[in-house]
Amino acid sequence: MQAFASADVSTATAQAALARLKDLSREFGPDLSFTIYDALADIESEWRRFEQVADCTAFQTFDWLAAWQRHIGRRDGVKPVIVVGAFAGGETAFILPLALTQRHGVRRLCWLGQEHCDYNAPLLAPYFLQRISSDRFLVAWQALRAQMQRDPRLRHDWIAFEKMPQTVGGQINPFTALDVTVNASGAHLTQLGDDWQKFYYAKRSSATRRRDRAKRRHLSQYGEVRFVSTTGIDDARRTLETLFDQKHRTLARRGIPDIFERQGLREFFFDLASNPEIRHQFHISRIEVGGTWAAANFAILFGDCYYHVLASYEDDAALSQYGPGTLHLRELLAHAIKLGLRRFDFTIGDEPYKDEWCDLSVKLYDYSAPATWRGRPASAASTVRRKLKRFVKQTPSLWKLVSRVRAALGALRHPKETPRPAATDPAKT
Repeated sequence: MQAFASADVSTATAQAALARLKDLSREFGPDLSFTIYDALADIESEWRRFEQVADCTAFQTFDWLAAWQRHIGRRDGVKPVIVVGAFAGGETAFILPLALTQRHGVRRLCWLGQEHCDYNAPLLAPYFLQRISSDRFLVAWQALRAQMQRDPRLRHDWIAFEKMPQTVGGQINPFTALDVTVNASGAHLTQLGDDWQKFYYAKRSSATRRRDRAKRRHLSQYGEVRFVSTTGIDDARRTLETLFDQKHRTLARRGIPDIFERQGLREFFFDLASNPEIRHQFHISRIEVGGTWAAANFAILFGDCYYHVLASYEDDAALSQYGPGTLHLRELLAHAIKLGLRRFDFTIGDEPYKDEWCDLSVKLYDYSAPATWRGRPASAASTVRRKLKRFVKQTPSLWKLVSRVRAALGALRHPKETPRPAATDPAKT
């Protein structure tokens, strides 16, 4: 009897939900419409205009994703699916930079550039959620999915959305209303003031500041310490090459695959650094100690935010024990304040050093769902993999063990080089 009663309740609940969905569909119809583009050039003008006023992250700008598609997506057979939603009056409501990929005959719907974007999210009109509720957005999403499945060019077997931030600008990310799970990693950022010294003193204790000064004095024994922001294209490319090399050796010794071995990824960053029309959107810098390029970074400048995307330091040199990477980070924070930026985004990753500076953590979410029977195994496997990864990373003792074992294996395969002397001999300074 109880089983039948539960079934009756479930049926009644489902019927009520279906009725509500029909009501919302009638409400949705006049308010929103959407157009789907499969060529970035066809939507470039509106995309560029909209990103200047929309709530979005730096990873959803046209220049970033167009460069990614040129160097990586096209090579991998990725098909852009750019959805532009419009309010009843015709003004743009949102842009969804989606994509279709295919593996072993199974088609996946994901965010364009998903693998190499620290955040994946829509571009939203200001006050979007004040005009369109989360419920009505979900109806729009279901309508969009149905439209795509009716089109042979856009059909997909499963959906995999990763690294979606909890908020987009000042708005709740509407995609978090789906049946999402928390990503294995979070993101971290800090609010900047208008004075570096005040900010620095607020974040670092007097004892820590003394250690910082002492380490800088030790570094200066190897030569003049300089913070260099690249200006010329050749200088920017050489700095990126240094970053890639330093990152390769560091990752190898930690037992982590080199992300820059991915075909097209280096060319992607070189393109961003070399294109004179967009070069101003990126900050590439290094720390020089005498003749040694001791640390390097790549960042995005967008809106009022400094996005700290890539960083490396020279850990084979004798001077590495004095923290050139830590010094570089301080210089970058001071540089961002000098530029008048209000936020410094450390982006994805839960490295302990971020806690020393950050005052805000951002949860990231994933979503996986089958769209056809062919997509069920892939979706299920993806869900299990992400849950296992999160369990390991969020269990400190287990994560420490995994990291140590991986690093030990990496050190055996890639032993650390004998520390190289800096260009300036300390004995002669």
